[in-house]
Amino acid sequence: METLSSKPELSAYSGECDLLIIAGEASGDEHAARLVEDLLAQRPGLQIAALGGEELRTSGAQFLFPLADHAVVGIVEVLKNYGFFKNLFDEILSWIKSNRPKCVLLVDYPGFNLRLARAMSEQGLSEKGGGKCSVLQYVSPQLWAWKPKRRFLMSRVLDGLGILFPFEKKYYEDTDLPVSFVGHPFAHPEYRSPVSYDPQGCLLMLPGSRAQPIARILPVFLDAYERLRAEGHDIPVVIPTANPALRELVQSILAPRKKISPHIEIVDKKANLRARAALMSSGTMSLACAWAGIPGVIGYRAHPLTYLLGKMLVGVPHLGMANLLLPEDPPNPEYLQGAANGKQLAGALSEMLHSSSTAERATATSEKLQNLLGQSKDSELTDWVLQAGKLD
Repeated sequence: METLSSKPELSAYSGECDLLIIAGEASGDEHAARLVEDLLAQRPGLQIAALGGEELRTSGAQFLFPLADHAVVGIVEVLKNYGFFKNLFDEILSWIKSNRPKCVLLVDYPGFNLRLARAMSEQGLSEKGGGKCSVLQYVSPQLWAWKPKRRFLMSRVLDGLGILFPFEKKYYEDTDLPVSFVGHPFAHPEYRSPVSYDPQGCLLMLPGSRAQPIARILPVFLDAYERLRAEGHDIPVVIPTANPALRELVQSILAPRKKISPHIEIVDKKANLRARAALMSSGTMSLACAWAGIPGVIGYRAHPLTYLLGKMLVGVPHLGMANLLLPEDPPNPEYLQGAANGKQLAGALSEMLHSSSTAERATATSEKLQNLLGQSKDSELTDWVLQAGKLD
């Protein structure tokens, strides 16, 4: 992976700022963009600034920096780029001091965002530090997986937390942090899934939304696909990505594969994709596939040191979110590190494609997830942001 070397600079901003949104990953960018659209529909005069990705850039907020384009994952990768993120951190803090937003909404990305919340408290910018800015976190860190003691830091530096899953509330019961279940974006009444199940559809290939995971796992996915075709599975592949840089990376990995490249299409992520199965990493799209009733197999590879440290620290049996939410009957087989190889992944997919019960099981999974995530909310997300952020 290349080290990020450019010195980050935020775009110029005009006017007062009611709400600053910071989203450091593709999934958070999508969730935050929908929130901005809902907020502006309800409160057209709201002044919103944002750091995020392509979705937030076109959402109606004043866009400051493409933070999601610089996302890295893993301890080793973060350390390699420490200088870049330290400079960016200082730039954001300086922007907050100069523009004094009424509320800062931190979307997921806890490693970066909780450090920022702590710095705002220490420097007297946030309400918890004696200042006037409300600091909210949208999307809880996965305390059930690792670093559960973060909840005490969150209680000290945050004014409110909006959670996606109702079961997360119990992890904060011994703190005084106000926690509200605001519902998962997939359960939003206007959510339209970018994918749907079709027994005659394509094979979705979802290697991730960051450069270094794609570079590690996509070649393995392509190996698996070559094996599937050699076994007689004449199934086309679709790889969705909206990011131009990631599209170029995918094309460069695919270019030498002359035998299979004619059967693989790279499309815009927003396309309505009809699939019979998915080969995927463990991100938000794996949950989207399970939500849509698409059967899938998870394959993932991290930097060996990152994986070793993660295995020592993480206390959950699964990587995929659908598997974590439905632990009694995890829907997606998982193959990690060395087990994520072409032979294993092709074998799992072949079995899935041949099984007469695959579609029925995937439909049952979808129904379970929709019942789980469609529970009554404590508050609508837009109302929570306006009230907890003191913007109403």
